Amino acid sequence: MNPIAPIPSAPVPPMGEGVFALVFALLLLAPLAIAGVALINNGLGRSRSAAQALLGNLAIIAIGAIVFALVGATLTGSLPGSSGSAGFSFSAAGKSWNWLGAGSFLLHGLGSAAPQMQLELLFEFLSVAMAVLLPWGSGADRFRLAAGCASAVILSAFVFPLVAHWIWAGGWLASLGVNFSLGSGFLDFGGAATVHALGGLSALAVVWIAGPRRAKFPKEGLSTAMPGHNAAYVLFGCMLALVGWLAWNAAGAILWLHAPLTALPGTAINTLLSASAAIVATLVLTRVRFGKPDASLCANGWLAGLVASSACAAIVTPGESILVGGLAGIFTPLLVEVLELALSIDDPSGAITVHGAAALWGLFAAGLFASQPGQLLAQLVGIAALLGVILPLVYLLFALLNRVVPFRVDPDGERMGMDLHELGGGAYPEFVIHRDESYR
Repeated sequence: MNPIAPIPSAPVPPMGEGVFALVFALLLLAPLAIAGVALINNGLGRSRSAAQALLGNLAIIAIGAIVFALVGATLTGSLPGSSGSAGFSFSAAGKSWNWLGAGSFLLHGLGSAAPQMQLELLFEFLSVAMAVLLPWGSGADRFRLAAGCASAVILSAFVFPLVAHWIWAGGWLASLGVNFSLGSGFLDFGGAATVHALGGLSALAVVWIAGPRRAKFPKEGLSTAMPGHNAAYVLFGCMLALVGWLAWNAAGAILWLHAPLTALPGTAINTLLSASAAIVATLVLTRVRFGKPDASLCANGWLAGLVASSACAAIVTPGESILVGGLAGIFTPLLVEVLELALSIDDPSGAITVHGAAALWGLFAAGLFASQPGQLLAQLVGIAALLGVILPLVYLLFALLNRVVPFRVDPDGERMGMDLHELGGGAYPEFVIHRDESYR
């Protein structure tokens, strides 16, 4: 029996001051997940691009937050507009399909909104910050800062609001339960779809458009190993991310599943178990395959377990969480290898696998282990929408953006490093950080 069986059509009781304070405190800890991911991505990149990578993280988060406040929140429909409109809808097959929000302009009425609505909006701001950050890590060492900021504008102004409205603000995916009796509608309490799947698919679009790093795939065939420059950053980022994820999943369970406070310890335990099972599975797999554990792949496994938990930690049992995380830890290094060796996809941060694929697996698992009839089909419909609508949309928008703001740095800039080329100075000025011979 699942610990939480949400019914979106049921009335939501007003949020008390104690619950409000608890969720607000959790959301103040949630940015540690963003910091952890940023640190992991930085450590997995090259040393000659470290300063540009971290500055890019801050700039992209800032731009994403501002653009979401100016445009995105209105299209999400988080705060009702003066007319009280729920959004833009059309009727088909006798059902109402709500596809885009029509909220208040420039967050008007935020102070007078219901407490839960204010917290939901804060949750969405943090979700935007994480989502726009993920493509930046995949484009490491060749993705221009201006292009990264421009891509954040696209995602935060339109794409994220579209997905968030579908799932969190009463859109058509959330209404699958009411309209078609598919469980409780599409479930995504921790942002597995709105944050991680969107970010991972956007990372795939960036990599496709920007292409691999120079010398990554020599003409004669096999890929060239380009290990991250600081494993300590990567592993410390994993521990930092855990704190943020525990808070993130607990807050999401209250806000989107209306979970009772007694369900929060179980959600936190399942989050930890999923990440733990994932890193153990990756450690064992890399030890068997390579003779020694691989630190960066183990970190990716840990993160994949956390991402998968964002879809199901609040609605599965501890045993199921171990299974979900263990499978995520097994397929993560295998899929990373397939993408690199078979498809020539150069993803330094692993966001395509860690955030994109692991999120889709977690969403599937949420339906697989659900007790509500039709929940698995609702999850599959949501996954199909992400792959069949959002991925092509993001790729099209990014391809058009690339014509205006080129994604890839020029060859000379890539050779000297993004720090020197775009910032005029390196993150480690006292050390020799690369040899030019490797680019001859």
